[in-house]
Amino acid sequence: MNIIKNRKIFAICSIAIIIAGILMFFIKGLNYGIDFTGGTLIQINAGKFIPVDEVREITDEYDKNASILHGGTEKDELIIKSTLDLSNDVITDIINKFIEKYDINKNNFQSEKFGPFMGAEIKNKALLSTLIATVLMLGYITWRFEFNFGVAAIVALAHDILIMLAVYSILRIPVNSSFIAAILTILGYSINDTIVIFDRIRENTKLYPRESVENIINNSIKQSLKRTIYTTLTTLMAVTVLYILGVEDVKVLTLPLIIGMIAGVYSSLFIAAPLWYELKNRKIKAAK
Repeated sequence: MNIIKNRKIFAICSIAIIIAGILMFFIKGLNYGIDFTGGTLIQINAGKFIPVDEVREITDEYDKNASILHGGTEKDELIIKSTLDLSNDVITDIINKFIEKYDINKNNFQSEKFGPFMGAEIKNKALLSTLIATVLMLGYITWRFEFNFGVAAIVALAHDILIMLAVYSILRIPVNSSFIAAILTILGYSINDTIVIFDRIRENTKLYPRESVENIINNSIKQSLKRTIYTTLTTLMAVTVLYILGVEDVKVLTLPLIIGMIAGVYSSLFIAAPLWYELKNRKIKAAK
C-alpha cells in the first residue's frame, strides 16, 4: 500500500468522522455522566444478583438513561446513577418498588445527591494535564528528532482525541471521569507507536540518503507495520475481554480505551507520517 499516495483518502475518512461528531455535538452535545452533570445515586444491597434488564423495568419509569452498576464480590449490590436531580418522593418510590418486588430490607438502601462542581474540577485538571503532556512530548520529540516530527505527532494525538469525542457524541455514550483517564492513557499509548515509526524513518533517511522521501516513509511504515499491529492486537484483545466479561465499572473505562487504541494505531500509520511528509515537502520547497 502506498500510504503517501493515498494520504488524502485517509485524511478525508478522519475528517468525515470528526465533522459528524462536531455536528452531533452542536445538535445534542455530549452525553455527560453524573460526574459532570451532578445527579442522584441510589445504592441497594439486594443480597442477590438482579439482572440489569430487571432493574431497568423499574428505573426506566423515572430515567431511561440511568446507569446501572453491580458491586460486591457476588454482584449483589446495585448502584443506580441518574443525571437527574430526583426528588425524595421519587427516590422513595424507586426504593419501595425494589422492596415489594425483591423483598429487600428497607435498611439496605442508601441515596445521595451530587452537584456538578466535581465535573468542572475534573475537566479543568484533565485539560491542564493534557496541555502539560502535549508540551512535554513536543519538546522531547523536537529534541530527539526535529520540530516537524513533533508537530506531526501532536496533530496525530489531537486526531485521536477528536475521534474519541466524535464517536462518543455520535453514539451518545455517557462521558464520565473514566473517559478522561482513558484519554490520558491513549495519549501515551499512541505517541509510542508514532515515535517507533518516526525512528524508523530517521534511520532509513540516514541509510538511504538518495531515496525519495515518499519511498522512505512507505518503507518505514511497512517495516514497522507488523510490530504495530501485533502490539495493538494483543493489547486490544485483553481490553476487549475485560469489556465483554467485566462489570459495568470496568466497561466504562475499557470502551474509550478500545476506541482510542484503534484511533491511535490509525493515526500513527496513516496520519502522522503523511503529515510529516507534507511539512517536509514545504520545507524543501521553501529552501529552493
